[in-house]
Amino acid sequence: MSKRIITNALAPSSRKRGMDSAVPGAAAGIAAFGIWAIFPIYFNQFGQEVSPWEILLHRMIWSGVILLGFVLVAGRHSRVLDLLRRPGAMAALAGSALAMAANWAVFIWAVTHGQILQSSLGYYINPLLNVFLGYCFLGERPQPLQRLSVAIAAGGVLFALIGYGRVPWLALLMAACFGIYGLIRKQVDVDSVTGLLMETLLMFPVAAGWLIAMHLGGETVFLQTGLRNDLLLIGTGFITLLPLLFFAVAARRLRLATLGLIQYIAPTGHFLISVFLYGEPFTTADAITFGCIWIGLALYTADMWRHHRLMRQIVK
Repeated sequence: MSKRIITNALAPSSRKRGMDSAVPGAAAGIAAFGIWAIFPIYFNQFGQEVSPWEILLHRMIWSGVILLGFVLVAGRHSRVLDLLRRPGAMAALAGSALAMAANWAVFIWAVTHGQILQSSLGYYINPLLNVFLGYCFLGERPQPLQRLSVAIAAGGVLFALIGYGRVPWLALLMAACFGIYGLIRKQVDVDSVTGLLMETLLMFPVAAGWLIAMHLGGETVFLQTGLRNDLLLIGTGFITLLPLLFFAVAARRLRLATLGLIQYIAPTGHFLISVFLYGEPFTTADAITFGCIWIGLALYTADMWRHHRLMRQIVK
């Protein structure tokens, strides 16, 4: 009896703390995915005079420089030193760095060549691909609705191939690279900031050497064509890290199910920008492929929420 009274007495304040945590968490989550949603607009500001490769290399370099400064100022360097003593983790992060670089490269090429719709499709596919990768490599057993959602999404891609002879290669590459990145990072015991810093540091020598070679060959615009392009290239580091910081806040304060729902803001933004701002064609084949992906995501999200509510009932 006394236990029930104490529980009832504490429940309102507990709920209030949950609400107090959820509001800034939701704001941070919307900010993170909202910034990711407008990435195509930012990267389209360069125009045709800046090579996608130069944009990619500057994104790698400035992300590392800014993040290194943040880690040093925040006094988190001891975590980096600890990580350097773990060769297995370093090898895994080298693999995740390669996957992240490939994802960035495909994304930048897509959005600067009028293929933003494919970037949208790629990030819609990604949650469903994660179910498949978890099954193949982590021994995770998807629920029936999750299996159905993956099958419907695969059906949409196959329809585009068989019915129209088109394969959304860019979308599949983006989803695969990001899925592999998540698969590797899921198995490395390191916090997000330290892991991302090490990934950018591992990419730094290659990026710097490649950029120097491009500069010597007269293929770069940095410090050559005016302050606007210089600031945009440096800004790739800031715009890469800012949503990650918001995402870290959201991940600590929101339930996974809520975060999973908010993530659709980014590909939806890409979709709207591609069709209504840049006028990319949205064909019948695109409509069927996207329709299958959206149906699959609806089933996946419904199953995720059902599982989440079930777990809450069990805990109660």
